[in-house]
Amino acid sequence: MNFNNVLVICAGNICRSPMAEVLLKQHFPNLQVNSAGLVAMVDHPADEKSQLCMQRLGIDLSNHRAKQITAEDVKQVDVVLTMSTQQQKHLEQLFPFSKGKVFRLGHWQNKDISDPYQKPQEAFDQACQLIQTFIQDWEKFFKV
Repeated sequence: MNFNNVLVICAGNICRSPMAEVLLKQHFPNLQVNSAGLVAMVDHPADEKSQLCMQRLGIDLSNHRAKQITAEDVKQVDVVLTMSTQQQKHLEQLFPFSKGKVFRLGHWQNKDISDPYQKPQEAFDQACQLIQTFIQDWEKFFKV
């Protein structure tokens, strides 16, 4: 089964999910990817430390604006990728119809990506590295 339309979720949609969104788009140019937050900091730009992580990879994240996840967002995608088991469970409770299409980005390695919000740059760097690693695990499902 191939997925063509992906939604990436984190808490505020300013740290992990914006990084994952642009990295997925870069790695899978044919994929439709968006991001949102469970408790989004609506209209806020990506955290400066996330932007720095992406700048180091030659990616501009300055146009990102956080948005709140909606039921319609979930209905329109093939798969929803969360950063943690807790987020996955929360999303499935919030939108019961989403069960079966919500997975952690780190599903294949059975790992979560910790929230780096308000932590030192090193926490963002670690989250960024995990996101890049876990994206590779999805190659068999996403068209390259």
